[in-house]
Amino acid sequence: MEYMNKNIVEIHEALKTGKVSVKNLINESLLKSREVQEKCNAFVSILNDAKEVNITDNLLSGIPYGIKDNYSTKGILTTGSSNTLKDYVPFFNATVIDKLNECGAIGVNKTALDEFGMGGTGLSAHTGYIRNPWDAERMCAGSSSGSAAAVSSGVYPYALGSDTGDSIRKPAAYCGIVGYKPTYGMISRFGLFAYASSLDHCGVLTRCVDDAAIVVDAIKGKDSKDMTSWDSSNINLFKNINNEISNKKLCYIKEICDISFYPNPTDELRKHLSKFNEVIEKVKELGFEVVEESINQNLLNALPAVYDVISYAEATSNLSNLTGIIFGPRGEGNNINEIMKDYRTKGFSSLIKRRFVIGSYVLQKENQEKYFVNAQRVRRLLVNEWKKIFETYSAVILPVSSGPAKYIDKSKNIISEGTKVLEEHLQIGDFGGFPSITIPSGYVDNLPVGINITCDIFNDELVLQIAKKIEGKLGLKNIIAGEVR
Repeated sequence: MEYMNKNIVEIHEALKTGKVSVKNLINESLLKSREVQEKCNAFVSILNDAKEVNITDNLLSGIPYGIKDNYSTKGILTTGSSNTLKDYVPFFNATVIDKLNECGAIGVNKTALDEFGMGGTGLSAHTGYIRNPWDAERMCAGSSSGSAAAVSSGVYPYALGSDTGDSIRKPAAYCGIVGYKPTYGMISRFGLFAYASSLDHCGVLTRCVDDAAIVVDAIKGKDSKDMTSWDSSNINLFKNINNEISNKKLCYIKEICDISFYPNPTDELRKHLSKFNEVIEKVKELGFEVVEESINQNLLNALPAVYDVISYAEATSNLSNLTGIIFGPRGEGNNINEIMKDYRTKGFSSLIKRRFVIGSYVLQKENQEKYFVNAQRVRRLLVNEWKKIFETYSAVILPVSSGPAKYIDKSKNIISEGTKVLEEHLQIGDFGGFPSITIPSGYVDNLPVGINITCDIFNDELVLQIAKKIEGKLGLKNIIAGEVR
């Protein structure tokens, strides 16, 4: 009997009653890892020497999980999916890894990602393209691509991810699973490779909302090693997930959800937004009031550029320590400058180098005011618009992207005009540090699509409560790739 396709509570119960052993779970997860690697190229490394642990009352004890390869793991290869760190073995764990070790959780692989988390496709990992388990010709989105592919395939019930723009929540939608990014600082970022520090969030990918609550309960908390972390000890996600939340008001944004805003929409986009409208009607049947709201179109249109400027600038600064001198494969040259140039030129992909060039440009003294500072101002305007919405509504509910997973071969994609904001709006959750979760909402052409629910900061219990209730109504949880219902 297979257990990795079950939820955490079910697996824990099977362990406690002796129906399955930890060794059995490890072997099952490793076997599935090898199968998924063959199909999806989802891992940087598979930890064949994963050790058994004693079962305790902790729900995570003895259960395998996946580790996105931008989390530092002591004595275990940690590459960030970059050739610049292709042989790097850290001497310390990320705080999240230590917390999971204390729970008795068992990491069985390091999942592949877009290089250093910089990408939304899963196509820039140094190990090659990461493929979607629903259709190997399609992408998983990124950057938590490997984690999403593995959880969706039933390798384990959960995997760690990180989210700077939508890197947990969009891969979750493309792979038909749950992706949860808590309020900024709720989970310590110590030991997570920094991309854009003001935007980076730790989080988790699962196949049901309950499991997301269980895992984040275990890894959240204030950490003296991360000055942006905060005390969330009064927040009990799993314990309170079924609390009554009737009479809550939700809203969606007209400029994102109304088909009339898209010139010459494709059939795929029509189906996707029609599916979203169906979901809204079902949400109303739960007793929620759902209202259409409007946001200035020009402000929304600025969103992708604002994200690019801020994230590229912060990435340029954060990753300036990758010189080939301190760690990583040494570059060639007769002096330090030549060694650094050779190391960075050969080590980084063209996508990353492009982002570093833009980041360096907008940070130059003569350009800062025009680009970087103005981007920060527009970021504040966008966050203020969402904060204003949260004064009236408990949550914003929106479709994730313009449809199901895109093809890896871009020539096969037929994309509607004007969908940039529809593809990128999840970035606002990172701009404001808002708790945000994606859950499956149905299928378009037999491929999964998702909806996203976002609440105001510190309302993590509420965002999960709403998601759990909608999940129950839609009946879409614990789905394994290919199981269209």
